[in-house]
Amino acid sequence: MQNIRNIAVIAHVDHGKTTLVDGLLRQSGIFSERDQIEDRVMDSNDLERERGITILSKNTAINYKDTKINIIDTPGHADFGGEVERVLKMVDGVLLLVDAQEGVMPQTKFVVKKALSFGIRPIVVVNKIDKPAAEPDRVVDEVFDLFVAMDANDFQLDFPVIYAAARDGYAIKNLNDEKKNLEPLFEAILEYVPSPSGNKDNALQMQIFTLDYDNYVGKIGIARVFNGVIKKGANVMLAKGDGEKETGRITKLIGFLGLARTEIQEAQAGDIVAIAGFNAIDVGDSIVDPVNPMPLDPMHLEEPTMSVYFSVNDSPLAGLEGKHVTANKLKDRLLKEMQTNIAMRCEEMGEGKFRVSGRGELQITILAENLRREGFEFSISRPEVIIKEIEGIKCEPFEHLVIDTPQDFSGAIIERLGKRKAEMKAMNPMGEGYTRLEFEIPARGLIGYRSEFLTDTKGEGIMNHSFLEFRAFSGNVESRKNGALISMESGEATGFSLFNIQERGTLFITPQTKVYVGMVIGEHSRDNDLDVNPIKAKHLTNMRSSGADEAIKLVPPRDLTLERALEWIEEDEILEITPQNIRIRKKILEPNQRKRVKK
Repeated sequence: MQNIRNIAVIAHVDHGKTTLVDGLLRQSGIFSERDQIEDRVMDSNDLERERGITILSKNTAINYKDTKINIIDTPGHADFGGEVERVLKMVDGVLLLVDAQEGVMPQTKFVVKKALSFGIRPIVVVNKIDKPAAEPDRVVDEVFDLFVAMDANDFQLDFPVIYAAARDGYAIKNLNDEKKNLEPLFEAILEYVPSPSGNKDNALQMQIFTLDYDNYVGKIGIARVFNGVIKKGANVMLAKGDGEKETGRITKLIGFLGLARTEIQEAQAGDIVAIAGFNAIDVGDSIVDPVNPMPLDPMHLEEPTMSVYFSVNDSPLAGLEGKHVTANKLKDRLLKEMQTNIAMRCEEMGEGKFRVSGRGELQITILAENLRREGFEFSISRPEVIIKEIEGIKCEPFEHLVIDTPQDFSGAIIERLGKRKAEMKAMNPMGEGYTRLEFEIPARGLIGYRSEFLTDTKGEGIMNHSFLEFRAFSGNVESRKNGALISMESGEATGFSLFNIQERGTLFITPQTKVYVGMVIGEHSRDNDLDVNPIKAKHLTNMRSSGADEAIKLVPPRDLTLERALEWIEEDEILEITPQNIRIRKKILEPNQRKRVKK
């Protein structure tokens, strides 16, 4: 039987998971000298590369000293916490990465809680020890305190520690050791991660933890073999979470090694493989022996906490910039996304309107950005939190919010968050003039807060949050204070007109931008909406006067990214997204009609 170790790499966002997996792949000798390897090789999606975050969990495998090590790289962002939870059921050990300067962060707490509940003893890797402000000993103490707070048992509290700088490709057992390569980490994996339980002579038991899709073979399930042997072409039974059963044949069996996926003939208990052959396959389903079916427990999946409405673009500029503009195309694409992205839900809400629910704004904006790049044109409403009724009480999702900020700005942050119904739980000095603030806040209170936070901290603050629980509804939360500058004409904006309008607030557009009636072209400096004319040209005469030809100086407009725009809009506004532009508009374009509705 093959010697196998199954591990997941878990950590808070940006603590170096993908960089560490990179180093393990390179130093295991998987790649030949001819292979052209990019940095962060596991981040395969364009958006992952641009943003420097992992969005989907991915698996790879390496060989080290006659042992096959299956490694799963997980996302660190709170919006993708569901991915981490599923992966932990599939592995026997985890590498818990913690930044040697930042220490324990909200997502670290989230993933540790899950790992400990599965009885796993993590190998703690204190990463980025080459940072000037690194304090590895403090961080190890923080991790120990966290384990104690999470009710870890004595075995888990006696965790092994490895110090590393993944970017420079070295790991050490003690801080005074020579910094050579990642061998101490490889050795720690072999020593501390138990071999998979299960026996190849037992009846077949597999469980799906991630989905993939291929245009030729359809749905692909990535699964771990818990017991027995799986063979290509074998007749097996699919046992779904709701008790339904269906028999079928394994048409493809795929093994992992490095970045390659290769077709294999069979796999044994303990291995992680991909299978094709069932269209109805879903995360949490079991693949079992049809003669002696013993399905595994279905997985608990995190529920969505936020939703938006996707709809067909119906603005005056609709259909001019996108390739896919119809409701059918949008519906097909959203349903295709739901096949592999099980943390999201999609419901049709009438002609050309779809309610998409997910774990947070980031997850929804990444879907929107992918659609936009594929040539879709559509509109999105303001995010709303999902309200649930629990035992007759109206409940909403709450988040655990952690902020690292320069000390001078902490007063302003506390005041702002107080108005958004946040409750402060802790305030600790962090060294180097920084303070760490911890809050519990309704998820509604965080919508639209990010841009205010960046302004308040002059871009120096760091904000992280993770889902806490559903709690009783907390009343009204303060939202955007400023009104909008709305175009009352259709045409092309002129510099002359924008020069006069910019005194009234912050502009979102430049001269020559196409505008239409009801389009939002800027943020008003006061709290009411203001209709303006951005297309008025200068009245030309043949009279000369000394002050008439003053140079027009325009302040650069505010750059609207998808996240920024989605946070900014209010209930009566929607976001129009095309492959080339992001525009904000009022739901009701006609000014007189808007006034009537307000009354």
